[in-house]
Amino acid sequence: MPTDLIALDADGVLHDYSAAYADAWERAFCLRPELCNPAAYWPMDRWSVPCLEGIELERLRSSFDETFWSTVPPSAGALDACHELVDQGYELICVTALATRFREARVTNLRELGFPLSDVLVVEDRGHDQSPKAEIIRALNPVVFVDDFLPYHRGIPGHVHKALIVRDPDGPPNVGLELSIVDSQHKDLRAFSRAWSIQRFTGGEKQ
Repeated sequence: MPTDLIALDADGVLHDYSAAYADAWERAFCLRPELCNPAAYWPMDRWSVPCLEGIELERLRSSFDETFWSTVPPSAGALDACHELVDQGYELICVTALATRFREARVTNLRELGFPLSDVLVVEDRGHDQSPKAEIIRALNPVVFVDDFLPYHRGIPGHVHKALIVRDPDGPPNVGLELSIVDSQHKDLRAFSRAWSIQRFTGGEKQ
């Protein structure tokens, strides 16, 4: 693989999953949930929704189908950030944790939104201590791996710059001593793109 490759997560980096969650809830129950905390990391904390069980939970889960995964909106500034990185000569690949049966829906979504990606690779999260993305990142050997979920940086090779998107400050998993495994932190992909450009063209240290 070329040395100018950047690997990007989808949900929380390229995509606004929290906004799509409200769409899924509305499709399941014909009622748009009210926004209660726009700074919440997890969708259930962001939207005024009850904790579901049984039939109602299965009803919600069924709405996370091909239609859902093919219509997730972009994160603010993410599309511009990707075009900026491509203009600088980088190749972009999306590495997303998702059920493999929804890969084509995700590909369709990203293509229709206009993201300049050379490929979309899907891995399933099996709940191991190491990131489910670690093996594929080792194979790709990108210069940078960008993800908004700190545990997904576990096991990523040390020579790969690990950029953490620290979006939505209320209740995130991106806290504690494990933050030491990442090389830089950014509020969104646009902020990463700008910081990385400065580092590249000035020869500065990691942001």
